[in-house]
Amino acid sequence: NGGGMNGTSTMMDFLEEPLPGVGTYEDFNTIDWVREKSRDRDRHREITSRSKESTWALLHSVSDAFSGWLLMLLIGLLAGSLAGLIDISAHWMTDLKEGVCLAGFWFNHEHCCWKSNTTFTDRDKCPEWKSWSQLILGHGEGAFAYILNYFMYVVWALLFSLLAVLLVKGFAPYACGSGIPEIKTILSGFIIRGYLGKWTLIIKTITLVLAVSSGLSLGKEGPLVHVACCCGNILCHLFTKYRKNEAKRREVLSAAAAAGVSVAFGAPIGGVLFSLEEVSYYFPLKTLWRSFFAALVAAFTLRSINPFGNSRLVLFYVEFHMPWHLLELVPFILLGIFGGLWGAFFIRSNIAWCRRRKTTKLGKYPVLEVFVVTALTAVLAFPNEYTRMSTSELISELFNDCGILDSSKLCEYVNDFNSTKGDDLPDRAAGPGVYTAMWQLALALIMKVFITIFTFGMKVPSGLFIPSMAVGAIAGRLLGVAMEQLAYYHHDWAIFSGWCSQGADCITPGLYAMVGAAACLGGVTRMTVSLVVIMFELTGGLEYIVPLMAAAMTSKWVADAIGREGIYDAHIRLNGYPFLEAKEEFSHKTLAMDVMRPRRNDPPLTVITQDSMTVEDVESIINETTYSGYPVVVSRESQRLVGFVLRRDLIISIENARKKQDGIVSTSVIYFTDHSPPLPPSSPSMLKLRSILDLSPFTVTDQTPMEIVVDIFRKLGLRQCLVTHNGKLLGIITKKDVLKHIAQLANQDPDSILFN
Repeated sequence: NGGGMNGTSTMMDFLEEPLPGVGTYEDFNTIDWVREKSRDRDRHREITSRSKESTWALLHSVSDAFSGWLLMLLIGLLAGSLAGLIDISAHWMTDLKEGVCLAGFWFNHEHCCWKSNTTFTDRDKCPEWKSWSQLILGHGEGAFAYILNYFMYVVWALLFSLLAVLLVKGFAPYACGSGIPEIKTILSGFIIRGYLGKWTLIIKTITLVLAVSSGLSLGKEGPLVHVACCCGNILCHLFTKYRKNEAKRREVLSAAAAAGVSVAFGAPIGGVLFSLEEVSYYFPLKTLWRSFFAALVAAFTLRSINPFGNSRLVLFYVEFHMPWHLLELVPFILLGIFGGLWGAFFIRSNIAWCRRRKTTKLGKYPVLEVFVVTALTAVLAFPNEYTRMSTSELISELFNDCGILDSSKLCEYVNDFNSTKGDDLPDRAAGPGVYTAMWQLALALIMKVFITIFTFGMKVPSGLFIPSMAVGAIAGRLLGVAMEQLAYYHHDWAIFSGWCSQGADCITPGLYAMVGAAACLGGVTRMTVSLVVIMFELTGGLEYIVPLMAAAMTSKWVADAIGREGIYDAHIRLNGYPFLEAKEEFSHKTLAMDVMRPRRNDPPLTVITQDSMTVEDVESIINETTYSGYPVVVSRESQRLVGFVLRRDLIISIENARKKQDGIVSTSVIYFTDHSPPLPPSSPSMLKLRSILDLSPFTVTDQTPMEIVVDIFRKLGLRQCLVTHNGKLLGIITKKDVLKHIAQLANQDPDSILFN
């Protein structure tokens, strides 16, 4: 068509209207935060300017402003509803391993006995609930009945876990694990297609119930954050400004993460702080308030769905009768040291096991691994009542302060009610039940310490919050009872004199369990402020913030002294995700020229010239390289920088031009300037692609210290920056180059960074 036309008349500005796909990102790539925020500002300015033109435009402006709050409401409702469904289903299926309700098989043990006329002490032995031996044999006593109950417990556990791993493997591989390491990476700007999709949400919801019900040493709290983020991502597609802007979508995901923690623990404030402290990369002030709104809606939705279960607003409500004493900070700090040591030990052991799983044949048989770990867990758990019960029930019992009506073995003290006032019991000598409970708890502690190492990271949904809290709660209760008996038998010692007289209620073992739970969770995750607030909201114990903070800070310091990474950061590094940690400082004295590519003896940097390359030349570059983008220069000789163009935008633009624009052939010249270059009259139509060119790419000089470069990448969320010398292009530094450089300086394998 353009054969007889001159160069000016054959000029085509093909991208006057944006093409579908241009400006989007490929899988396993990092978003351009600067470009996304700039786009949102342009969109907002356009809506604001149009709002003055008509009433319809004004209404559109108002709806755009309130769409964020509407989206938070929908996320809270959906996340709370799914959490309620998971909570109710998991309680029922957990009890199904031990028996069934005759009044209705859909009732769990607690609900089955609501209408029973049994006494308070026999409330768990109502006639409506039958164990499997009672149902099959007609009685529940004797060795054969015990063996049958044991067998059914193991069979149900294996059935639930195998169904979970098969569903994950067959339908949604991304539904396994906790999800928090990947969410941290996604919120930092990384693209993982399908990780927050509808199939992942459906399968994770179903398999989370199955995994928790199987009795494996895992929790549902971390996976609930993943479920809530899936809800947020799916609901984002209802609103254009979130569907088309990756940075805005990540603001929503930060709020969804807060809603996830809120429904996991009934802790709206702690959920917001967790999102801010642990997972979010970009957290503006408006996101803070929207996150709190979403978290509140989610928590109240969950409570309205399941008001009588553990999903009430205070998950482990405690009411201790005596305040703590200043001298008790010493055992609280000891619990903090234990939590830090446990956290460091767990992280190292779990990462070593997961690395072995990835590098050996073990990783090829996820179903077999789940089968073996579940069988081992069920066989070891059933004989011990503290490992047989669900982990949430165990923690609740360990946090409990013994009262007159308590029938637990933990409360079987030698009775002496002479000084009893109301429900306030004095310190007493431990009875046979307490000693039996102590050795059972010691065995439960050993089992949970080791079995959790092998459970976390399997191909089923698995959270770490509740197992870590259980380890700490057991250790804390053991120490609390020991301190209580020490105070009872040796109240005249100097450490007890003045505040713990004989017969007084001095030591509260349940408080030690609570502090130990916080210490171990802090040692594994390295949370501090958000952890203390979550524990406060979990238990309702405002006056115990100081002991909780002392234990949490001690556990973090001890764990950091052994290894700097928390469990989620360690799994990010294990999986090779390109996550640039904002909390760590870069103190090495290297320069941009030491990190940029090309290095010495490398081929020259691949560039595109602004007005002298044909479609065929550009397509050859695209086919011969795998780079995510290319610098555009004035000419190869001058190397004067013009801008930067993304590979994906080039491919889409050229393909669409060939299909829809007349005269575009392999010999057509591509130009990125405002005006077309002078060409012979017989030249084919030219292709103008200036609209996909980033005219303001971030640049640094070759002498810029890497300390500044790393800070720029962290704070601006860059994908890459170009390196110049006296205005001439020298090279490029990508986020992956920065991460490899940091790994190399830390004596780690730089090739462990797997993704672009």
